[in-house]
Amino acid sequence: MSDFVMELGSDEPIKEIKPYIYVASSWRNPNQHNVVVRLRAEGYGVYDFRHPNGGKGFAWSDIEEHGMHNHDSVPATNFIVALQHPLAKEGLRRDYEAMQRASIFVLVLPCERDAHLELGWAVGAGKETVVLLDNPCKASLMYGLVDHLSPDIDDLVEWLK
Repeated sequence: MSDFVMELGSDEPIKEIKPYIYVASSWRNPNQHNVVVRLRAEGYGVYDFRHPNGGKGFAWSDIEEHGMHNHDSVPATNFIVALQHPLAKEGLRRDYEAMQRASIFVLVLPCERDAHLELGWAVGAGKETVVLLDNPCKASLMYGLVDHLSPDIDDLVEWLK
């Protein structure tokens, strides 16, 4: 999973380069933050959609004028208009650039539609993928397409090594 930079004229590695990880999950998943913190503590670069580049991530509640405060139940026409809002476009751009940059995708369950679409994109793009299962978990046949299923964070970290 990781590469080493070799000093010119030497056979000894001088610095380990770890891959960049995109963590896909839900704003509602309290475990998402713990995963980001743990992976960063292990030395990985990690994209955190809640705090991209240390800022505030996109949330549908930021677009109040289209009734998006409850994005679980919104008229389809409102959603279509809200998706064109500058804040939504910026959030999508930022997340998609991080998706393109990442070499590994970690889906942290439970999560919602966006995270599963991100994982599907990653599988199709040939990225390395892993699902960090919740316990108990809901079985999904399509999870057979990912590279690894982790029952817990320790297993995930070990797989990344």
